[in-house]
Amino acid sequence: LRSISRDSTASLAERAGETAAMSTSKRVLVPVGDGSEEIETVCITDTLVRAGVEVTIASVMPGQLTLKMARGLIVTANRSIDECVGEEWDAIACPGGMPGAKHLSASTALADLLKKQVAASKWTAAVCASPAIVLAAHGLLPTNATCFPAPALKEKVPGWMDEKVVVDGCIITSQGPGTSLQFALKIVEVLLGKEKAQEIASALLTTPA
Repeated sequence: LRSISRDSTASLAERAGETAAMSTSKRVLVPVGDGSEEIETVCITDTLVRAGVEVTIASVMPGQLTLKMARGLIVTANRSIDECVGEEWDAIACPGGMPGAKHLSASTALADLLKKQVAASKWTAAVCASPAIVLAAHGLLPTNATCFPAPALKEKVPGWMDEKVVVDGCIITSQGPGTSLQFALKIVEVLLGKEKAQEIASALLTTPA
């Protein structure tokens, strides 16, 4: 991944858009807002793109596609979250970061998408603050889960586990920026199989979760 300066414009939407020519078999929605965590957002998006997944980055900020992330990185989304309602997604993956996770939690459109996803037993993923701030707030946490290990967040996750990545049913949760690569590789694994996850991990000089 090319290094990007703090306040430069990084159009992840352009990168994600390349996947349409690569594969149309799997579609993943990545909702973001002002204050979303950039390492997590980039890890999710970049890893899935490498695996040939069609990724859509959706802004939950009304009337706003250009977003300022938690540490100042500027990201341009593909679409608004409202445009994504009614479509089918193989997975929805929520990055964390504050206040990004709060913006995700406050989005009625995203809440509806997440509830529909879980009700259909389709893959739903959240990392860092989002398991506690987004999934827990909408009653979507499974028995076993993890999140960023801050006490205020852990108390919202009754079945909190000190693991990099936890899978329970159709829900995948992870802890933070440092675990987001393994989090993304787990999404690759459940969508495309262990062999593909290992292939991408090897190319990235890392290991799957």
